[in-house]
Amino acid sequence: MANSGLQLLGFTLCLLGVIANLTSTILPQWRVSSFAEGSIITAQSYQLGLWMECVWQSTGQLQCKIFDSMFSLSPAMQATRALMVISIILGVIGGGIATMGMKCTHCGDDNKVTKARIAMTGGLVFIVGGLASLVACSWMAHQIITDFYNPMSPTNKRYEMGASVYLGWAGAALLLLGGGLLACSCPGDSGYKGRQYPQGKPVSKPPSSREYV
Repeated sequence: MANSGLQLLGFTLCLLGVIANLTSTILPQWRVSSFAEGSIITAQSYQLGLWMECVWQSTGQLQCKIFDSMFSLSPAMQATRALMVISIILGVIGGGIATMGMKCTHCGDDNKVTKARIAMTGGLVFIVGGLASLVACSWMAHQIITDFYNPMSPTNKRYEMGASVYLGWAGAALLLLGGGLLACSCPGDSGYKGRQYPQGKPVSKPPSSREYV
């Protein structure tokens, strides 16, 4: 079984991953305006998130507006929003399960094998949550890159990947790594294997049918 230090490290990484995913979902920097072919001086910059869009003025003002309708968003935006929310929910559920199964806690059953299985289950839930956020961020990144190189897209309407995409990738990596460490709590085969003899005690041999002189 994994020691308590390994479990604590995995749980900490998963907790950081959930915080990173939550921050990434709230922030509006999923798509940011691209100035690859624009002028050096820009009057305003657009930032699009999963829940709102913001306009940053050159004077330092920032104005944000929440999306009025979810159905007006693109399919990639809707899928990314759903996957990120699912990832956060799975992270919270995995945290509750892993807390009951860690060796440093006294929740649940006192049986070490049972607690190890509970911790392993929490780690698997964290891994599924990490995969959900990984798919969401990769899907959004693919959509941004496809739209950027689309010749039909206007130059002033092209966007690049913002900080939220990279933060989501970081959260997915932390969840996968931490969940893998917790999944190492899987108990080994503790079944009965043959007859066990005390150390130092000789083993008696069965009587032989022949007698040697």
